[in-house]
Amino acid sequence: MNIINTLTTFIVIILSLAVGITAGYYGRKLVAESRIRGAEEEASRIIEEAAKEAESKKKEILLEGKEEIHRNRQEAEKDIRERRRELDRVERRILQKEESLDKKADVMERKEQAIQEREKEIDKSQQDLQIILTQQLKELERLSGLSSAEAKELLLNNVEQQIRQETAVLIKSIEAEAKEDADKKAKNIISLAIQKCAADVVSETTVSVVSLPNDEMKGRIIGREGRNIRTFETLTGVDLIIDDTPEAVILSSFDPIRREIARVALQNLISDGRIHPARIEEMVDKAQKEIEQEIREVGEQAAFEAGVHGLHPELLKLLGRLKYRTSYGQNVLKHSVEVSHLAGVMAAELDVDIMLAKRGGLLHDIGKAVDHEISGPHIEIGVDLARKYRESKEVINCIAAHHGDVDPDYIEAVLVQAADAVSASRPGARRETLETYIKRLEKLENLADTFEGVERSFAIQAGREIRIIVKPDDIDDLHAITMSRQIADKIEQELDYPGQIKVVVIRETRSVEYAK
Repeated sequence: MNIINTLTTFIVIILSLAVGITAGYYGRKLVAESRIRGAEEEASRIIEEAAKEAESKKKEILLEGKEEIHRNRQEAEKDIRERRRELDRVERRILQKEESLDKKADVMERKEQAIQEREKEIDKSQQDLQIILTQQLKELERLSGLSSAEAKELLLNNVEQQIRQETAVLIKSIEAEAKEDADKKAKNIISLAIQKCAADVVSETTVSVVSLPNDEMKGRIIGREGRNIRTFETLTGVDLIIDDTPEAVILSSFDPIRREIARVALQNLISDGRIHPARIEEMVDKAQKEIEQEIREVGEQAAFEAGVHGLHPELLKLLGRLKYRTSYGQNVLKHSVEVSHLAGVMAAELDVDIMLAKRGGLLHDIGKAVDHEISGPHIEIGVDLARKYRESKEVINCIAAHHGDVDPDYIEAVLVQAADAVSASRPGARRETLETYIKRLEKLENLADTFEGVERSFAIQAGREIRIIVKPDDIDDLHAITMSRQIADKIEQELDYPGQIKVVVIRETRSVEYAK
């Protein structure tokens, strides 16, 4: 009985489940179909709205397109109307010019006809004149007893002799005038060049002084048993002088580049505080690299300042080395830049090659950069360097001729020579010792005093001019002119001096009376 009840219950449960599952399935199906129909209706509605919106957009775009087309058409029509008006104006101008040309052609035609008639009249007049001349010539030959050829030869001889005399006088006058004009122009050009260029002059010595923070640093520089100072002098090639001068040491060397390297290295060592042979070697090497970099930059700056481009890199380095080279106390690099400017200004005034004059002026003393390393005059060294780095023959001639050892082949070489003399001889450019300077002035005055009739003489303008006052009773005006030439000749023969010396002889007569 229990088994039957259990089976019955189980069957009932199964049937209930089946009925539930079936009812759930059809229920979900009905819900799904309902949702699908709703979605389809919503989709249809969206599609209809999209179609309506698309149709509206289409109409708006078409309307905007039509408006744009209308605006473009109006602009095109306006442009066409303006072009037509311009063409009408051009056409009217062309018609007016054609009418004007037609009128001018008529006038020219009438003038041509008048000229042809005039030529016919002239031809007829020439024929009549020729007949008259022939008759007169025959009459002259009959009266003079000379043929036409003989008379012509006699006349030509007389005219030739007269022309030769007049030509000689004219040539002499022109030469004197040309010389006077050339002197004035040369003075103007040189003075203008000097006015436009006034470079600074820096006097260099053979020693450099390095300041110390205290006197105890001297002992550290010397080192134990002098090992530091010996290492420093060996590496730099510079004498390090340590004396009683408070808080200072002296670097001495005739090579300015070595002296500068030593100065930079010593200053770095003092700032660092660690002074021993290894550190000294390191600082000297570092200073050498710094100076080499500075030399290259200085050379590039000098070329830029002079306006000279395209120089070989090695020539730029050599230019930079000239910063540490002096000649009679004048810095050679500044002197070279100044010569370049002066030559360029004079070349501009004479309308010759300015860049060639500047280039030759900048490189004229390039041999001095290595003249302590290579034997021979700096001119020959400079010429060899210019050839080595493929400078033009014009620049080489400027270098070779700047001291007059070689004849200048180009006017730019003459300008470089003149610019070099101007730069070196202007007052203050080169340093002389006071003793030498005073002796030169005394020799100049004593030489002038040896001439008879000289009352007093004065050397002025740093020895570039001497003024001689003569006794008016003993020397007349003509003798004063001759004396100035004689004194100038004697100065040239007996004295050594830079540049030139102006000799001025002054003869003055005074009449003095007192009103009482």
